[in-house]
Amino acid sequence: MTWIEQIEPGDARDRLAEIYADLSEKRGKVANILKVHSLNPGAMQRHLDLYMTIMFERSGLSRAEREAIAVVVSSANDCEYCIEHHLEALRAYIEDEDTLAVLASADGLETLEPRLSNIVRHADKLTTAPEAMTESDLGELRAVGLSDRDILDVTLVTAYFNFVNRIALGLGVEFSETELKGYHNDP
Repeated sequence: MTWIEQIEPGDARDRLAEIYADLSEKRGKVANILKVHSLNPGAMQRHLDLYMTIMFERSGLSRAEREAIAVVVSSANDCEYCIEHHLEALRAYIEDEDTLAVLASADGLETLEPRLSNIVRHADKLTTAPEAMTESDLGELRAVGLSDRDILDVTLVTAYFNFVNRIALGLGVEFSETELKGYHNDP
């Protein structure tokens, strides 16, 4: 459910039907966060293209690190939809429930292993206090081996989830247990 009209896959026509079919084939189903775009298929496609690029293309960041950023940013924004979706994806990469709990609460991030800690603390600061960011903040990322490309990717993933959190929160995008499960993680 959302607070605005959305077109379900069975009712989609033309370009929207093509996008839904492609999503179903590649990802196993269509997430509610994408269905909320159904009144504007062009925006949906571009949103999806950005998501696939920053979350799945080759990067110095692991998939686990990118999903961890998603969870921490979403926690900082109190976006339960994205916390739950990306915590579910993160479970494929991190089995330690204590680490998952720290990431899901965005509390105690300094207790994580150094590389992951620096990455998610940077994402948290960029989310909660973007005006306080300075060039020296990048030193902590470089200290754990991140290249400038990796730092760009941390920033892009962080910014993307701030964007998506606002869509989910602003339009009342909800999830159910069945909506959370059954996605193909790596296209």
